[in-house]
Amino acid sequence: MTLSPELRQQYITLSEATSAIQNVIHARLEKIPHRLLDTVAGKLCDQGAQINAFKSSTEYNKLLSSTMKHSDFPPERVTEAVDMYFRYVMLSHRWEEPEPLLRDIQDKDIYELDPVGIIAKLRSFCETARDAGFRWAWVDTCCIDQTNNVEVQRAVTSMFVWYRRSALTIVYLSDVPPSSKSGALAKSVWNTRGWTVQEFLAPNIVLFYQNDWTLYLDDRSPNHKDSGAIMKELGDATGIDARDLVAFDPGMTGARTRLQWVSMRITKFPEDIAYSLFGIFRVNNLPVIYGETRQSALGRLLQEVVAQSGDITCLDWFGKSSEFNSCLPANIASYGAPPSALPSPLSEDDIQTSVSSLRDAGAVEAASRLYTILEHQSAPRFAHRRLHLPCIIFPVTEVTPMSDQEQKPFFLYNVKADGLRDLLITTEDKLIPSSRAMPRRQKLLLVRPWDRNLLDLHHFTERFDIADDAQSITTEDYLTPPCSPLYDSSGICPTAGECAPVHSELDPRALQLLARLRQPFSAFLLEQQRGEEYKRIASDRNITAQVKDIPAVHDMMEIKTLEIL
Repeated sequence: MTLSPELRQQYITLSEATSAIQNVIHARLEKIPHRLLDTVAGKLCDQGAQINAFKSSTEYNKLLSSTMKHSDFPPERVTEAVDMYFRYVMLSHRWEEPEPLLRDIQDKDIYELDPVGIIAKLRSFCETARDAGFRWAWVDTCCIDQTNNVEVQRAVTSMFVWYRRSALTIVYLSDVPPSSKSGALAKSVWNTRGWTVQEFLAPNIVLFYQNDWTLYLDDRSPNHKDSGAIMKELGDATGIDARDLVAFDPGMTGARTRLQWVSMRITKFPEDIAYSLFGIFRVNNLPVIYGETRQSALGRLLQEVVAQSGDITCLDWFGKSSEFNSCLPANIASYGAPPSALPSPLSEDDIQTSVSSLRDAGAVEAASRLYTILEHQSAPRFAHRRLHLPCIIFPVTEVTPMSDQEQKPFFLYNVKADGLRDLLITTEDKLIPSSRAMPRRQKLLLVRPWDRNLLDLHHFTERFDIADDAQSITTEDYLTPPCSPLYDSSGICPTAGECAPVHSELDPRALQLLARLRQPFSAFLLEQQRGEEYKRIASDRNITAQVKDIPAVHDMMEIKTLEIL
């Protein structure tokens, strides 16, 4: 029988249908692990084998037939069918020795291997995934060729996405016995490992299993992220807030907090503590270099976070400085303590009161000049392991030891600096006593790293009277033009005396900023090295500094981008 032209238009050819489906398959497989375990056949399959398995399935034949019969078959239906077939389950677990590697199961049926020893966990996982209705499963120990550097690189940088795209992630708690009560999850060794943070945060659906492969707390809900009891236990154990536990968004927001989440965790290889954070920070352009030091791996990651986000909260730590850069910690454990405890931000009422007092004290012109300089500061950046950090600078004028300095792990000093109240600093570094009369050869600075978030100010609309002519103006009337030049090619801002006169008599935004700058802040102690290079002197506790009084605004005018080794 010959089909009429009208009827032929309702169909597409076999090659057209096959090509359309093939394109969707390839798009899908680009975003999932290269190797998956076939939970039905018990075999490890590369993507070629996965495609062949699909083409021999009833699902494929039904999809091909439907596509050919309807020339207007919705493309999203093809995508849904392909996604449904290639759904996969990920395993999150604590590595135990020995674990099955790729060579141990390649070209073998795991269901025919001895179900004890290194195969027992792998086989039970595949059976659990299969019984839950999933054809494909992934385990890091044997689905990655650990001897192939290119494959390891791809796996490390893709791991977060793979867990995020999984249909289910099974968390296996090998040390939690059957019928355990609430609290056993928090005590599990799984909760001490570095990689398991992203393995839990990334997926949308998670189930916890005890060591006999029964559900934790006998919770048979389809997703333990919806269990209030389990999430509370996990939150209490990890310090991660409920919103992030349930719906985590990767990126560099709140970098300091995310570093604290993993600060007390361990990994088999020291470099992995940094690599395990790539997905959490959405960093996918850094090489994986096993054999580099922990400090180098962590330094490269933190350098990228600062460079991309301008977030300087990851410079807030106590302990030993890294060999990578003195502004970074030698160990991620330095983030274990909460961020520096400073007074709460000023309320709007407090800011208004402070603005009024500053205006009465005649600090308006200096505040406007300071605001203009800070507004034009560039973001912090790294280059060749050197941190270029915009800072408000307070030269140290006197260093006095507070006790006997011989053979002590930490030394205590009273430090004076221009414009700042006196403060005590403890450090492992032995400082040379000095005074204005007998200054050090190498200059010491206390600096306030410039945070552009301080420019996020409330704009008051109230009017202020100018004494000279009793004329009222609003914010729009006096946007202060920048000094010329405000920022030179060296990255160093001119000081107040080098700026052109400020044309505005009053700038509420500048006074608001000054009110905030008068509050206590976390300072860095820097020691000048050769030339204009500096090194941070680490302390075992936060260095909390505060400007002396309103006239000290002039001491905040020295603003430079310092090069820190």
